Amino acid sequence: MTQAHPDPATARLARVRSIAGAHHGMPGALLPILHAIQGELGWVPAEAVPVIAETLDLSRAEVHGVISFYHHFRTTPPGRHVVQVCRAESCQAMGGEALEAHAKASLGIDWHETTADGAVTLEPVYCLGNCACSPAIRVGDEILGRLDAAGFDEVVAALRGEEADAGLLPRDSAGAPSGLRDGGVSR
Repeated sequence: MTQAHPDPATARLARVRSIAGAHHGMPGALLPILHAIQGELGWVPAEAVPVIAETLDLSRAEVHGVISFYHHFRTTPPGRHVVQVCRAESCQAMGGEALEAHAKASLGIDWHETTADGAVTLEPVYCLGNCACSPAIRVGDEILGRLDAAGFDEVVAALRGEEADAGLLPRDSAGAPSGLRDGGVSR
C-alpha cells in the first residue's frame, strides 16, 4: 500500500499557516512572517497572502504591498542556486558593472529571473560588506570577491555541475575558490 503524499501546494500552505501562527503574537509580525516563509520555502507564494492577512487581521492589499515593496521577497520559486551580484559603489568602481553585464549576458537573463534550466536565479544586492575585495558576488551563504568574468563563468559551471559533483565551487590547491582575480576570496 502506498502512502498518500499531499500535493506541494497543500504542503506549502500548511507550512505558511504554521509559520504565521508561530509569529502571530509578535509586535510587527508581518516582516518576520515573510522572512520565515521565504527562508523555508525560498519564496512567498501567492496563496500565502490571504493566510497571512487573516492571521494578522490585515487586508490582502497590505500584505501584498509589503511583499512588492521589498525587493528581497520573491513571488516565484528561485532556481536551484541564487547568485547575487553586489551593486554597491565599491564594487561598481572595481568592475562591478562589467561583471553585472557579463552575468546577465552569459546567463541570458536579467535581474530576478531564472535560467531556462532552473539552475541559477540572478539578483542584485546592495552591499555584501566585502568592499576590500570588490567586485563581489554571493552564492547561497558564500561570498566571493575580486571576481571577474572568467571567475563568474567558473562559478556558474560549478553550480550547474553540482548535481554530478558534490563540490559547490571550483577550488585551487589551497582550498580557495579558483578563477578569482588575485586569488582573493573573503568570507
